[in-house]
Amino acid sequence: MKIILLQDVKKLGKKGDIIEANDGYARNYIIPQKIGVEANGKNLNDLKLQKSNQEKVAQEQLSAAKALADEIGTKQVVVKIRAGEGGKVFGSVSSKEIAAAAKEQVGLELDKKKIQLSDPIKTFGVHDVTIKLHPQVTANLKVKVEEA
Repeated sequence: MKIILLQDVKKLGKKGDIIEANDGYARNYIIPQKIGVEANGKNLNDLKLQKSNQEKVAQEQLSAAKALADEIGTKQVVVKIRAGEGGKVFGSVSSKEIAAAAKEQVGLELDKKKIQLSDPIKTFGVHDVTIKLHPQVTANLKVKVEEA
């Protein structure tokens, strides 16, 4: 019996896959557990519509991420950090501080988990910070670090 999986199952397949299962296994386990449905004409058509809708949503998210990346590329955020004698910095600038400064100064809602700092920012000046907006889209935000 052909089955369309509704969720990921180890050793069977991923959500949306069409698999071949024994009739008893399908009727007594897969369908009652709502792991999958029988692959008839209506369900195959629904699967096709879902996949096309998912592709459309993914394309919209990609274009929105590209637009946001273009906007972020033109912005600069100023972060103030305390320093001691001789310009020696206490601590470093974190992604949380960068996200808060971006929201406050520029009005951009950035997730601190998407801000990628290769090395901690411990010096004054302008630094490029990479922000991963989408698996295929990254943006660079200029962060100016000044003494508080």
